[in-house]
Amino acid sequence: MRVLIIGSGGREHALCWALSASPLITKLWCAPGNPGTAEVATNVAIEALAIPELVAFAREHAIDLVVPGPEAPLVAGLADALAEAGIRCCGPSAAAARLEGSKSFAREVAAAAGIPIPRWECFSNAAEARAFLSRRGAPIVVKADGLAAGKGVVVAETEAEAEAAINAFMEDGSLGEAGRTVLLEERLEGEEISLFALCDGEHAVFLGAAQDHKRAHEGDTGPNTGGMGAYSPPARFSPALTDLAMGSIVRPALAEMVRRGTPFRGVLFAGLILTEEGPKLLEFNVRFGDPECQALMLRLHSDLLPGLLAACDQELGAFDLRLRNTASIAVVMAARGYPGTPVRGGVIEGLAEAAKVPGVQIFHAGTAWREGKLIANGGRVLNVCAEAANLQAAREAAYRAIRMIRWEDGFYRADIGWRALAAEA
Repeated sequence: MRVLIIGSGGREHALCWALSASPLITKLWCAPGNPGTAEVATNVAIEALAIPELVAFAREHAIDLVVPGPEAPLVAGLADALAEAGIRCCGPSAAAARLEGSKSFAREVAAAAGIPIPRWECFSNAAEARAFLSRRGAPIVVKADGLAAGKGVVVAETEAEAEAAINAFMEDGSLGEAGRTVLLEERLEGEEISLFALCDGEHAVFLGAAQDHKRAHEGDTGPNTGGMGAYSPPARFSPALTDLAMGSIVRPALAEMVRRGTPFRGVLFAGLILTEEGPKLLEFNVRFGDPECQALMLRLHSDLLPGLLAACDQELGAFDLRLRNTASIAVVMAARGYPGTPVRGGVIEGLAEAAKVPGVQIFHAGTAWREGKLIANGGRVLNVCAEAANLQAAREAAYRAIRMIRWEDGFYRADIGWRALAAEA
């Protein structure tokens, strides 16, 4: 098999790393990739949103399967363009990718499918949103309707916080067009879980679950980010809850998308909250999470490639994927200034020594080479991951490796996995 992975972050490095181990692989490319993906694949200097160039490359190199990492190319129609060229893509059409591209569309699908969700209202007029806020009060969740790279959600404790978010998104244009329409949602209480399912339109196979840490600082404080770390399996997410979530959320969503004539194929990411009434849906994403993917790939026992092919070929009905009975963790090392303006250019050293810690795997997320030195070239720069028999051991290994990395401008959260360890204690 000749496979092309799309993207340049830690998620894509993890996918390259996992797929490179498949005995079915004859050639693996990553576009545009990063210094980490270059260790296990051949990087291609084509950006993830350059759809005509990606299709041309796939044709020229007889690619058998394209695996998109980020959501933006899918929302922009990458899978459709590849389908027209007769090339398999393990990702949804643009119509199905609206599950992530439009939060209001996802809510409409969920309501039609009978999926449990928070109470919500959608607004394209800031004055109307503020009027609703004054009637509804706080706490409340403000969500940008469009793609916002993980920065379009504000959990407002006060009306003033919510109004500031409405003004920033809708009037100041802080998120561009993505924030011109917003959702105001009921705030639910409970543990948040990221569930992943591989889908072929009609069938869904459980691909694992993780818990992400969105806030920038310890104790879940500070601004929201794209994710500062994750661990798998999540605390309190039992096999019974997994079955319940697959049966009440994932499969009804697939059936509704089929009913609408836009079947969903690819990786469906259901952001759940475990309430006293059972799991409820917070959001759908149409690809692997980042950094959840990094943690999941360490636990994946099955060869991922046949599963991705089965999703493309509508053959998941009798398919199964197995995870090892271990625990894994991914800790993000970010550049000072993130999630605002990160400090770029700092030299990173010590990765080779850190990677020798048993159970540790380091994925590159925002790095580059400059004059023979590895430098920081983004907000989230490294993912230091580890797998072990239990979460405590995996956590110790990951943080031991982090302490061996020398990078003056880097920071990280020292409490990834704290909820699970607190529950065990």
